[in-house]
Parts: sequence; C-alpha cells; structure tokens
Amino acid sequence: MTSSELQIDVSAQIDKLTAFLQQTFAHAKKTHAVIAISGGIDSALSLALLSLALPKENIWPILLPYANQDMVDANTLLDHLEIPLQNRKTLNIASMVEGACTALQITNEDLLRKGNIMARMRMIALFDYAKSKEALVVGTENKSEHHLGYFTRFGDEASDVEPLLTLYKTQVRQLASHLQLPEVFLQKAPSAGLWAEQSDEAELGFNYELADQVLVRLIDQQKAPATIMHEFAKTDHAQVQKVLARVEAVRFKLQVPYVNENLNI
Repeated sequence: MTSSELQIDVSAQIDKLTAFLQQTFAHAKKTHAVIAISGGIDSALSLALLSLALPKENIWPILLPYANQDMVDANTLLDHLEIPLQNRKTLNIASMVEGACTALQITNEDLLRKGNIMARMRMIALFDYAKSKEALVVGTENKSEHHLGYFTRFGDEASDVEPLLTLYKTQVRQLASHLQLPEVFLQKAPSAGLWAEQSDEAELGFNYELADQVLVRLIDQQKAPATIMHEFAKTDHAQVQKVLARVEAVRFKLQVPYVNENLNI
C-alpha cells in the first residue's frame, strides 16, 4: 500500500475540525472546555485545535499525573500554545488510585487492572472539573486507538466531544507537524502513561504505521481480511494478522452496552 492512502489535506482538516468544535459548543450552548493534557501527541493536537476554536481564556487544561509522573512535556505544550497560567490546573491522582486499589484489593503487580483504575480516576477528576466550570470535556482518542480497542471503557475514552476520532494516528502526526507543535511530541513513543516505561506499541505488539495501513483498508475501504493479507504479501504476515485479530477481539468494546432493540445474534 502506498502512504498516499493515509495522506490528507491538513489545512482543510484543521479548518473542518475547528468548525466542528465551534459548532458543537454552540449547539450545546457551552463556551468553556476542559481537557486532560498528558504530554502525548493526541492531547497536544486536541488542545491545539481547541485553541483555534475557542478563546484561550475559555480553555481549562488539567494535568493528572500519577505519583512522580513527568509532566514537563505537558507544561511545554501549555507554554507553546500560550494557555493562560490561571487556567492551568494540576491534580495528582495517586491518593485516589491507591485508595480504590486498596478497597478493591488490586495489587501493584496487576498492571492492567491498576491501569484501568488510573484511567477511570482521571475521568472522574476531569468530569468533576468540567462541572465546576460548566464546560464540555474534550477528548483525545484517535481513530486507530478506537478500532484497536486501545482504551479503558468509561476511562480515557469518556468525553463530551472527540475532535480526533476521524484521524488515524498517522494523520494525527501530519496535523501536529503542520501546526508546528514542539518536536518532542512528534518524536516520543506513544504511551497511555499507565505504568513505568509503558508504551502503546509494545503493549499492542505492532506499530501504528503498520496498523494504520491495515485499518484504512479494513475500516475505510471495507476490504476482507483475506484480501488485506494478500495485499501485504511482502510484509510480515504475523504482524498483519495480529492487527486483524486485535480488531476482531476488541470489537465488543465498540458495541456495548448491548440492548434488546439492537442485539443481533
């Protein structure tokens, strides 16, 4: 597959997403936004788009580190986008997470369960902060993460509005580069920040570059898995199969909650 299939008109996309945000806030009769900033490229792009759509004094970024988690890049972004100092908030979620893990008897060795608790505690803090500001919560989930099921339900995927959900990770990078976000966001390994040295691609077992090439065929072009495998004849078939298997295994996450009216078995 040629890279052109993932290339987009970045200027047109930025205009479209900016208009989408403006229209969404107008429709909801809201003028303020709350957004969690992690220091990764997705939250960086979401905030950059938001700063084009709304007055910066109406944007309330919140940093939600766990324990000693590094927030240097997140603060670099806030400075780069000139978000007012008085609008910035930091809340360490360590005590919230440890309290929940103790009550639920989740050990530090159970990384996935504890990671889910961290994501859901961030959601609680984020929506509570939005309530105090009468604001909408702006999310940071991209199309790749969505179809790979790489999110915690009712955690990092919870939001009022999602500006990146039509963009694959590859396309997120295109927009971030066009908007001249700090280089660190283009270079660092994608991570959900759920435990030390955690990275998306290590946990998934494949990289986003390959995943996006598979996903654009499977989701956008509606090609059958067998056709996709054939078209990747010169690629490691095990990796392609791993992407396809992941999509199938997590499909339920995009369908729940099941209800009687739309259950099709």
